[in-house]
Amino acid sequence: MNRYSLRVPAADAEVALARMLDLFPEGVEEQRDGADVVLAGYAEEAPASDLEPQAVEPGWEDAWRAFHRPVRVGPVWIGPPWFEPDPDALAVVIDPGRAFGTGAHGSTRAALDLLARLEPSPALDLGCGSGVLSVAAVRLGFGPIQAFDVDPLAVGATADNASRNGVEVAVASADVLADPLPSAPLWLANLELGILERLLRRADLPPRILASGLTAGQTLGGGLRAEVDGWAAELLEP
Repeated sequence: MNRYSLRVPAADAEVALARMLDLFPEGVEEQRDGADVVLAGYAEEAPASDLEPQAVEPGWEDAWRAFHRPVRVGPVWIGPPWFEPDPDALAVVIDPGRAFGTGAHGSTRAALDLLARLEPSPALDLGCGSGVLSVAAVRLGFGPIQAFDVDPLAVGATADNASRNGVEVAVASADVLADPLPSAPLWLANLELGILERLLRRADLPPRILASGLTAGQTLGGGLRAEVDGWAAELLEP
């Protein structure tokens, strides 16, 4: 068994992560290293020629589990199913072997930091990934929550994780840049900057958009802002 890694600038991490999840559907490690992000997965043979190989010792499965550790963002605890949630927390249990991580990424934590400051309302989760924001929003009192993603793996992962957490999230496949969307006063969008800018060109923008996936030096001109580990989220009021 080998560990195969890919180093990319932080601004390119979301696109690279989607590619790595295609190559390693059982899960991907993600670590920040200065201005870069290092993504890695495990396989017997290299699934692509541009990945850096590293032999791993016996017991790598346990090391992979140890990499995925819980995080706490305000009242919300997020972690994989082999950890016990904090007893005083709003627990969000996410399976990292499905898609798009467990919520430890700085952009997700920045979004959650900002979300916890808002008054609950109905919301859409656009580009829902593994459903972390959807499930956390329900835990924080938001609802109803409707989640959308163009990737069928993400749609399935969000549905599975909502069920795992015993919360109700209506999830469906949609291109959030072009397809019709239901009305809601708040959109949650944890996406990379180029996609966020295209999303903001829609004619049916809601009163509030929680936009995350920005690096610390980027802005969309929002008001409230949260920054975590070099990533930022902003509240936009178009």
